[in-house]
Amino acid sequence: MSVRRLAEDAVQPEGFKFNRALGAEAKVWIKKYPKGREQSAVIPLLMLAQEQEGWVTKASIEHIAEMLNMPLIRVMEVATFYTQFMLQPVGTKAHIQVCGTTPCMLRGSEELMAVCKSKISPNQFELNEEGTLSWEEVECQGACVNAPMVMVFKDTYEDLTPERLEEIIDAFEAGNGDSIKPGPQIDRIFSAPAGGLTTLNGKPVGKSAKAANSNAKEKTAKAADKPTRAAKPKQSTSLSDGTVKSPKENRVSADSVSAKNAAPAPGTAKKAAAAETTTAKKPATKSSAAKKPAAAKAAGPERLSAPQGAADDLKLISGVGPKLEQTLNGLGFWHFSQIAKWKKSDVAIVDDELSFKGRIERDDWIKQAKALAKGGEAEYIKVFGKKPR
Repeated sequence: MSVRRLAEDAVQPEGFKFNRALGAEAKVWIKKYPKGREQSAVIPLLMLAQEQEGWVTKASIEHIAEMLNMPLIRVMEVATFYTQFMLQPVGTKAHIQVCGTTPCMLRGSEELMAVCKSKISPNQFELNEEGTLSWEEVECQGACVNAPMVMVFKDTYEDLTPERLEEIIDAFEAGNGDSIKPGPQIDRIFSAPAGGLTTLNGKPVGKSAKAANSNAKEKTAKAADKPTRAAKPKQSTSLSDGTVKSPKENRVSADSVSAKNAAPAPGTAKKAAAAETTTAKKPATKSSAAKKPAAAKAAGPERLSAPQGAADDLKLISGVGPKLEQTLNGLGFWHFSQIAKWKKSDVAIVDDELSFKGRIERDDWIKQAKALAKGGEAEYIKVFGKKPR
């Protein structure tokens, strides 16, 4: 592995401090470890520092060492060992990590790197003129079946062509990266076969069909052999005079008795007819079972057919771009106050409608919306330590 060093002092900021939100998250991570083992939180804290600054600065390493009561050199060792930590400034809008491992290389990752060289910079880790974009080649990122692929911050974009990567880079450069849906960029569901299923999508044929028929016959045979609880007929019956009746004679006698028992007593038929007439005249009573259940209240988040007054600028929520704002408006969401009221069940419904795979919770839309609904940009800065977007 190549030697990894901290960036030059000329680009290092003077100090570092976690903002309010990430500072609280850092404390949560520290509490996850037993007393005396808090230093085990060093990697999560370095990741939080990188999430806030875009890269791991010298000042952030010093701050984390102080938080964990840990020797500075120990934190330096961790930060310089793991390549997931950026030790120098990267693009403020996007840092493109292109997978160059064999599966991606065989399917065109070198062409993707050529796009990065032409649109961003000829050299890895070198910022473009505006300082908004940078790129690097990395090892396997775990989506080989969807090769070639890139990663931008926390999201992966797979099944890429050079033309599609150019469109993605342009979208991030314009500040519209959230309009690009992560995952496969072709008509494919996650890692399912490209072009749709080709096997196990019909009725069994050949040996499989024969096996299914054989199993059905076995089940039928077993059901026929299953013993019943019906009493077996007696073979013979002895009379008081010592004679023995055959089974056939027993059957005749039993039938005669049954017929005699079945015959109604005199006057019984008239009584039954009178009872039926009386029953028919009685009015039918209301049955509790006939009552219709009360209509269930509509479930899901509050939706509006139109904004109440002026619509809020939902793009102030980190993770919502212009296209996504239009989609949310189309679903009936116009105001921060609506999103602020979402419950966990509401998030699941909207997440499914947007096909966002947990981004609402990951970017904490509800907390952002509550701050914006309460006091606008000033309250947002107070809560998160930075301006919206």
